[in-house]
Amino acid sequence: MRKILVVGAGQSGLQIALGLQAQGYEVTLMSNRTADEIRSGRVMSTQCMFDTALQHERDIQANFWESQAPRIEGLGVSVAGPDGSRVIDWVGKLDGYAQSVDQRVKMAGWMETFAQRGGQLVIHGAAVSDLDYFSRAYDLVLVSAGKGELVSMFERDAARSPFTEPQRALSVAYVHGLGPRPEHPEFDAVRCNLVPGVGELFVMPTLTTSGRADILFWEGVPGGPLDVFQGVKDPSEHLALTLELLEKFLPWEYARATKVELTDAGGTLAGRYAPTVRKPIGRLPGGGAVLGVADVVVANDPITGQGSNSASKCAASYISSIVEHGDKPFDEAWMQSAFDRYWDTAQSVTKWTNAMLGAPPEHVLNILGAAGQLQPVADRFANGFNDPADFENFFYDPDKAAAYLESVASGA
Repeated sequence: MRKILVVGAGQSGLQIALGLQAQGYEVTLMSNRTADEIRSGRVMSTQCMFDTALQHERDIQANFWESQAPRIEGLGVSVAGPDGSRVIDWVGKLDGYAQSVDQRVKMAGWMETFAQRGGQLVIHGAAVSDLDYFSRAYDLVLVSAGKGELVSMFERDAARSPFTEPQRALSVAYVHGLGPRPEHPEFDAVRCNLVPGVGELFVMPTLTTSGRADILFWEGVPGGPLDVFQGVKDPSEHLALTLELLEKFLPWEYARATKVELTDAGGTLAGRYAPTVRKPIGRLPGGGAVLGVADVVVANDPITGQGSNSASKCAASYISSIVEHGDKPFDEAWMQSAFDRYWDTAQSVTKWTNAMLGAPPEHVLNILGAAGQLQPVADRFANGFNDPADFENFFYDPDKAAAYLESVASGA
């Protein structure tokens, strides 16, 4: 039986651990926190997982909260004008519903399931020196802890990383009491509100430790009016700032947020990081090699909501690569090939995300505007969040965009 060590108990690490465990591998999972510490801690992300990523969870029978989490059936885009009005506003329907489960709920539950199914769970914040020791005892070591010392083992891939600085200041608040959307209140949707030159606000329904809630997620251009959360430690002050900015820039969202309260004292988060692609093989001082997973090797800005989706897709891809490799050694050539297989899909996410961080060119504004009059355009854009590879067909090139809009308008 092949022995595999997974370091890091996030979406990708736990999904790999559970998936390989179900295939009969001897898996050890290393986490720097217990399930109870995760459950009672601070929120970790704004995860909204679309159909393909959710299917990967179903495939390993780990979709424990599917019947409880809100079914997100649409994705809407609004663009704010200088006077606070909505100059663009539409909702696209998703072909398959999306869902968001607070990672405190999911990761704690998955970790307990892994242990109950006989997996070896080690609570320890691993350092590089630990991995040097462990690498000799396992057939393969996977590093899915996306922060801290371990990431420094993986070299930045400059050719695939156009940014050296954070492109957005991030701020999250989980709330109860948000009023219904005035547009299409009959189904749940993610709202993407764009404030040109200032940043974005995303609103998404979620399942948290206290039941159904909504996430208010600001992405602010660094140094701009939304970049005010750094150093704010008090959760109530964080929420007050969130609402103050809503009132100023997005009055239609503020109108339904006047009675919100935080879900819990750990329901806020703020930070920033530079989007980075890293080389997938980490080399240890003793000569061993480890394979980076998900955010460790491909960390995109969350502006396109792809983090947990990419982590799920990376986990599924790596599981396939591991199982198909059979009893052959997990050498560096295999590690590179496993990453290359994942990069086939991940590169579409990175290209789209990096494009969305800049000022939209005219042809993209035309697409967003046309989606308000042409429902097929709204639906296609919304479903691009599930399959970003489709943007290659109509989003980046002005001629392709014009031809696509013309074909839809003419009913072709």
